[in-house]
Amino acid sequence: MGIQNDIVMFNVGGRIFETTATTLANAGRDTFFGALFDDDWDLRQQQNQEFFIDRNPDCFAVLLDLLRNGDLCIPPNVPERLLYREAMFYGLINHVRMAKLGPFDGNRLNLSKSVTGGAPGDGTAIRAGPDGGCCVAHGSMVHVFDWMLEEHPPLNLDYQRVNDIGWVNAENVLISACERLGKGDGGMGLFSSYTGDLRYKFNVVHDDQIKSYTACALSFSPDFNIFASCKGRSNEYGIGVWDQVTGKQIDFFYESPGWSLGEADKLQWLNGTNCLLVATLFPRKDNCYISLLDFRRKTMVWSWSDISAPLTVDEKRVRDAIAMEECNSVCVVNEYEDLGFIDLRFNGGSVRWSSRSRLMKGKMPDEPCYPKLALHNGQLFSSMNDCISVFCGPDWVLTSRLRRSYGGSICDFSIGGDRLFALHSEDNVFDIWETPPVPVI
Repeated sequence: MGIQNDIVMFNVGGRIFETTATTLANAGRDTFFGALFDDDWDLRQQQNQEFFIDRNPDCFAVLLDLLRNGDLCIPPNVPERLLYREAMFYGLINHVRMAKLGPFDGNRLNLSKSVTGGAPGDGTAIRAGPDGGCCVAHGSMVHVFDWMLEEHPPLNLDYQRVNDIGWVNAENVLISACERLGKGDGGMGLFSSYTGDLRYKFNVVHDDQIKSYTACALSFSPDFNIFASCKGRSNEYGIGVWDQVTGKQIDFFYESPGWSLGEADKLQWLNGTNCLLVATLFPRKDNCYISLLDFRRKTMVWSWSDISAPLTVDEKRVRDAIAMEECNSVCVVNEYEDLGFIDLRFNGGSVRWSSRSRLMKGKMPDEPCYPKLALHNGQLFSSMNDCISVFCGPDWVLTSRLRRSYGGSICDFSIGGDRLFALHSEDNVFDIWETPPVPVI
């Protein structure tokens, strides 16, 4: 891309703006300005020619300044949501996001906003989208918010409790619930995040018959496969696999004696090993079951439970688990607020509890929630009661804690699009934590 010194003139809503081709080149080819000129950015503008754009001139001035110096300064007379809409028109929304949010760092997160009053009843789950939006489940209701935190029409499952939700893309949300979802036999469906309409159900087929089932935990793989733990009425207990694009069932990993797959609380796809982590946790089961399933060989390649080795009381009461492939381990957290690590290189190994990782105690809420774990950008996060702790380094040392003064217990949290979303159970509210941008000198 050659650097040109041509002056470019725009008439935006009646106001004249002058800039250069070099400044516009900062927008990139996949933007309004990239499409305005030819592939080589060869501006063949005649003298004093203006490009007329029938859009908001105040927002154009902010976006043009962003292309000039990389800084986002929004004057008081420009509503933020209007600026975001204009940025989407010009294809500059990613530029705005990069200027508004710094690189995600759990130790630098600031509380940017709290959203209240989503729905009656306790919170169930929250899932972040890669674009910075999120979907939230309260009982039988699911609410979807885009990156601008504008709420779409709510999804109502008619008093059927939502077990899990999955952010598919900006247009679709996956919901797992009890059987008879959408007046059919399936317990999982793809819904439009804009209209709330059920687009299609995911059926479980056994012996050429569609079976009734309850769908629980969900997970996704990069090749657009959907995994769900399924609890059926006869022998269709296990993990189902569907094609996200077509909605067709492509595989099913049936539960064998001694396994606990159909009621799994946690599924996690591991890209490095092409395996699925399946965890059934306390108190759903008296003893915990964590395993890795290889669907190509139809085998369980790793497991940790009381079958493989006797478990201590601490190990039996694991509340959440997450695989950490780079460390060849699974991190678990128990009801005593301790972090533990299980070596993936050994079947049925014991838990190495880390005393230095003991979570910081916050104020005990009236109704404490089970802890949750997340791993993002090499940092480990764990919710406990009304706060989220951040651990860093090879020894997972506690480095910071996220907490605000009201809202009660955190029942779930999720990270995506450079944001951390924390859902509180008691006051029906979720918080948005963001990393502030590095100051422009």
